[in-house]
Amino acid sequence: MASDKQNEGKILPMDENKENTTEDGIGLEILQIIKDSQQQHGLRHGDYQRYRGYCSRRLRRLRKTLGFKCGNRHKFTGKKMTVDMLSDNRYSDNRYLLLVLMEAERAWSYAMQLKQEANTEPRKRFHLLSRLRKAAKHGERLEKLCESPRVDAKTKLEAQAYTSYLSGMVRFELQEWKAATEAFNKCKTIYEKLASAFTEELAVLYHQRVEEISPNIRYCAYNIGDQNAMNELMQMRLSAGGGGGMMAEKLEALITQTRAKQAATMSEVEWRGRTVPVKIDKARIFLLGLGDNEAAIAQAANEETKERLYETLLAECRDTIHAVREELKTEAKQRERSDEASGKVSNLQFLHSYLTYIKLWTVVKRNESMAHVLQAKLKEPQTDENKRGPRPQDLIRLYDIILQSLAELSTLQGLEEDHTFQKEVALKMLVYKAYRCFFIAQSYVLVKKWSEALVLYERVLKYAKEVQSKAKSLNNSLKLPVYANQGLKKSSNHDNIHKDLPDVQELITEVNAEKYSLQAAAILDTEDAPEAPSQQKVKDNTPLCERLETFHLDPTLVGKQPNLVQFPPDFQPIPCKPLFFDLALNHVAFPSLDDKVEQKGKGGLTGYIKGIFGFGS
Repeated sequence: MASDKQNEGKILPMDENKENTTEDGIGLEILQIIKDSQQQHGLRHGDYQRYRGYCSRRLRRLRKTLGFKCGNRHKFTGKKMTVDMLSDNRYSDNRYLLLVLMEAERAWSYAMQLKQEANTEPRKRFHLLSRLRKAAKHGERLEKLCESPRVDAKTKLEAQAYTSYLSGMVRFELQEWKAATEAFNKCKTIYEKLASAFTEELAVLYHQRVEEISPNIRYCAYNIGDQNAMNELMQMRLSAGGGGGMMAEKLEALITQTRAKQAATMSEVEWRGRTVPVKIDKARIFLLGLGDNEAAIAQAANEETKERLYETLLAECRDTIHAVREELKTEAKQRERSDEASGKVSNLQFLHSYLTYIKLWTVVKRNESMAHVLQAKLKEPQTDENKRGPRPQDLIRLYDIILQSLAELSTLQGLEEDHTFQKEVALKMLVYKAYRCFFIAQSYVLVKKWSEALVLYERVLKYAKEVQSKAKSLNNSLKLPVYANQGLKKSSNHDNIHKDLPDVQELITEVNAEKYSLQAAAILDTEDAPEAPSQQKVKDNTPLCERLETFHLDPTLVGKQPNLVQFPPDFQPIPCKPLFFDLALNHVAFPSLDDKVEQKGKGGLTGYIKGIFGFGS
């Protein structure tokens, strides 16, 4: 909060330059001021509460600076600007117009904050409508003040457009589609005229505002009865590109609301020859928009947009699967109570399998699209040596994920006995195994392991020929659903298995070319190796310690078992240690030693007594 206030102190002089009185009269760049304030005070991250706090502080500073306070701390006294007051020289400052503008922005930001909170607390919607009406009322006051002859023409037009925008938002939330369309169209027309009359810098700002309003106009037109409005919303989402932000979130919300209304007419789905009723609203909305999402992915202008659309589709699919899984838990509990045991897969379980199939197949197509991009980059020459470019290992990882997804497809409940489905999945696995094997071989080529790479290329050809032989016996591919009540047609992209799979004939051609390149590179690599002198190649098993005077090229010296010394060493003859035997000892006569032995003396009675009592010892 303290940093916000410091930023406000820095921004205020800049805003004052935009609010200065012009020579033609009082002028106020309304759209420029509110856009700068919104971007710098929370709306870049969707934080409406922070922006509302900024508007309140800005109002307090303006009232204090202009001396236009509403009473004091003890008593409130209402004080409003009028057209007559603007004609007075004392109120010729355009900051009096800014006061009303900030009041409208504060009410609008509070309404948008409540709109976010109303997703979990529905009763806040009443307060939201009250705040929006308050913002529109302040906008009307600003428009009336700008009718003064002292206000310039540009400010008058911007005030009218701003009021029309707020009025349209009120009608939009009240679902008064016709009145909302009229208000938004008026706002759009004014901004388009202003964009054509001023500089390019201002024109960009006005065009951005027009783009923000356009989705609301399309949605209102759809609710009035224009069936083409949904297609226009999808096209607008495509044109938004890979970026997110408030514009993309608004488009997604409007598209979801549109599908929710269409989903009421859809009751069942057909897949793999079985018709399944769809009773879960979330599943209906997702299945209804599946065709539109796939069409949008096919029409994506660049890979970034395509990747974003894939992620959006997968996120929606995961949410739908979660909702169906919760219903499955409830169904399982009911079966346990009723003790029902049936071998056939239930309709809800089959729907879960179908949604899981859509998720896994979307993962396959997304990774395949990413693989195509990496392959194209892999063939491009590397310009910056310091920058890490794509490697075959990156593609191996992508194909590993594809094979894992296909393995999960073959285990879906309800499709164990569908032999055609199992054969189709097995054929797809063969194709992607061939591609994975091809890029493993490419990684071996980079480290000059020619024999391993050649063996892997042969395996790629084996997989590819096996695919060609099996594909002739299969004419059906994995099919998309047919909506019973909508009369939607099957997607032509899934009518033939050859359209679903990459062309293995191109892979065979590329592998044959790589084989010849590999053989040539292996031969050149062998010729480039320097030939060692003949005397250095002589194999000598003599240990190093015994041939120190002679040089031989012995690669074992730097290996794990170098031939340095002979171990264990050979035995060598040594002289024996002599043994001595004393044979003359038995024939030697030793002299008598009696005279040197101490004789024990006689002690008498005294010695006897001392001996008894131990004194003599």
